[in-house]
Amino acid sequence: MKGKIVRLVRDRGFGFIRADSGQEIFFHATGLTSGNFESLHEGESVEFDVEPDPRSNRERAVNVRPESGEAAA
Repeated sequence: MKGKIVRLVRDRGFGFIRADSGQEIFFHATGLTSGNFESLHEGESVEFDVEPDPRSNRERAVNVRPESGEAAA
């Protein structure tokens, strides 16, 4: 899936991605596959996979990475 980071909560290590479909999806710093959480910024385009979040009835983004064609941080 593709989307843009819409919110980062740096002191807690998580954020939210708005998927191209319009869905807002939670992600945690441990779900990154490249770069580090501190290098992310709101508005950045990313690619990601989704999986069920075992702590809620929602999905979470995993394997979060810069969108193809963008420089990796």
